[in-house]
Amino acid sequence: MDTMTCGQCGRAGLEPGFIEDTGEHSRGYSRWIAGPLERGLFGGAKRMGRPRWQIDAFRCPDCGHLELFARQPS
Repeated sequence: MDTMTCGQCGRAGLEPGFIEDTGEHSRGYSRWIAGPLERGLFGGAKRMGRPRWQIDAFRCPDCGHLELFARQPS
């Protein structure tokens, strides 16, 4: 993704990566879930029936700024 530029400093050539999730029963990567956060009876997030999207992260090698995108369903 050499065409992507940093939203902070303007440098081209962001490094691709992902946001790791190591929580209980996690898939190893974070996901974006549509709608506002609603908590269930035991404090966890309600997410049944909501679409989920994989989060792709890109890091600027100069200033360290992260750009996050949810481009594909997971």
